[in-house]
Amino acid sequence: MIHLIRVDPRLHTPMYFLLSQLSLMDLMHISTTVPKMAFNFLTGKKNITFLGCGVQSFFFLTMACSEGLLLASMAYDRFVAICNPLHYPIRMSKMMCLKMIIGSWTLGSINALSHTIYVLHIPYCHSRSINHFLRDIPAMIPLACMDTWVYEYMVFMSTGLFLLFPFLGITASYGRVLFAVFHMRSQEGKKKAFTTCSTHLTVVSFFYAPFVYTYLRPRSLRTPTEDKILAVFYTILTPMLNPIIYSLRNKEVLGAMTRVFGTFCSTKH
Repeated sequence: MIHLIRVDPRLHTPMYFLLSQLSLMDLMHISTTVPKMAFNFLTGKKNITFLGCGVQSFFFLTMACSEGLLLASMAYDRFVAICNPLHYPIRMSKMMCLKMIIGSWTLGSINALSHTIYVLHIPYCHSRSINHFLRDIPAMIPLACMDTWVYEYMVFMSTGLFLLFPFLGITASYGRVLFAVFHMRSQEGKKKAFTTCSTHLTVVSFFYAPFVYTYLRPRSLRTPTEDKILAVFYTILTPMLNPIIYSLRNKEVLGAMTRVFGTFCSTKH
């Protein structure tokens, strides 16, 4: 997806620039957890250094928070394109698109850094065996030998800020979009709008649902098994499925694949 958007001029639009960043985040997201998990599984070694724990935690949280904000930016892009098409070149200019991208990365990194530093400075007097396949905050908090209710409240607020509020914004945007699409006269326009929106909503559902369910529940209602099953969705399945969903359900991307890889094959031949 990143290569297609970079080399095909027809995909040089705000929507696809945002999509290229989503693809990059997914690539980094899955690279943060899967290689170490696979290494542990194949070798039988299940330890990680203190520095490695901090690095994995930082990048995992950065990708999760940044992706939540980026998905909200993509929903706003579709809202403006469908509901205010005449204002689209102004509201979604290249500079505005760049600000959205930089803002998503910056806010996600700052939030991740603050949580990582705090978690690494919590005293752990119980077993340091984390019942998870990654260094996720809900799995590390029970190991602390101090009262963590204040920090758990901070995690709750952070989840609301970076996941719940963007999700509510996305829901409101697409509610307005679907209302506008319903009143369109052009059947072709309706079909194209529904295809684009349904693709994005599929990605949003896969990403937000397990994250919010995991991080907004009280610790007393969570179990390690449930947390690990839900984590598979937002650490492995969602990053893996996003490029497939966007390529198979998007005619413009399929056309770019035909042009780019068709040209490549012809050149090689």
